[in-house]
Amino acid sequence: MNKEKVNRVVVVGTGAVGCSYAYSLINQGVAEELVLIDVNEAKSEGEAMDLNHGMPFAPSPINVWSGSYQDCESADLVVITAGLAQKPGETRLELVEKNTRIFKQIVRNIMESGFNGIFLVATNPVDILTYVTWKESGLPKERVIGSGTVLDSARLRSALGKYFHIDTRNVHAAIIGEHGDTELPVWSHAMIGIEPIDRVLARQGEVNKECLDDIFVNVRDAAYHIIERKGATYYGIGMSLVRITKAILNNENCILTVSAYLNGEYGQHDVYIGVPAKINRAGIQELVEIQLNDQEKEQFNHSVSVLKETMRPVI
Repeated sequence: MNKEKVNRVVVVGTGAVGCSYAYSLINQGVAEELVLIDVNEAKSEGEAMDLNHGMPFAPSPINVWSGSYQDCESADLVVITAGLAQKPGETRLELVEKNTRIFKQIVRNIMESGFNGIFLVATNPVDILTYVTWKESGLPKERVIGSGTVLDSARLRSALGKYFHIDTRNVHAAIIGEHGDTELPVWSHAMIGIEPIDRVLARQGEVNKECLDDIFVNVRDAAYHIIERKGATYYGIGMSLVRITKAILNNENCILTVSAYLNGEYGQHDVYIGVPAKINRAGIQELVEIQLNDQEKEQFNHSVSVLKETMRPVI
């Protein structure tokens, strides 16, 4: 029996991130319809053609086409990857004014279609642009989500897995805060398997945590290292966006460190920032407010203050 309703995902922006996301989405068979939108219509048409040619090898059929903002009307999820990319030596926050202008127009165009689904924002600075999307769209905060520190947390788990020679899927650790220079690792809750990371270090004879500090710095600065070498990052974030998409469309109740709106949680108000949240078909079902130690609280509050100061001129 055919379903009357299919899952439609719209991607706005067919640059490297948008196309990496679309490619990963098809390879994992997550949605049934995928619409590509770009200011350069020929580019989105070409990408749709190319992706369709690989459909015989996909795990499940997906209808892919180059469309317009009107296609957002029936979309379950709109993923925004459009905007100017981070240049070598440029911080994510330095992009704020340029991409805020672009985003306001994009979100207006989407909402004019009658869209009433969930927004997922990936463009940097992601926390601020997610806030802009929420304000411009008028949608409930639960249905406007940023990619946040999902990728940063994945990078941390990957690095810890290599260090401890453990499958990264058995590493449970998170980075929260701004997706950028003020983010912080939550070492107080990091686990290797089901064992606290402090206990693992002690068992291995580590007398200090300098190794963890080095790991975190490399994770925090990973984008700079990648941009310096290849010009941009896109595979990791593309796969991160698919992970969030699966949590939404499959109604998983999965906990991911997305950029979410704080309204008193962690003692903060009126800001989007990376924190653990339960994700399902409704978007952000609830925030998971973990108990931070004093140092982590201080670092998190600093991250919030930097974001608020940066976004003040553009909001």
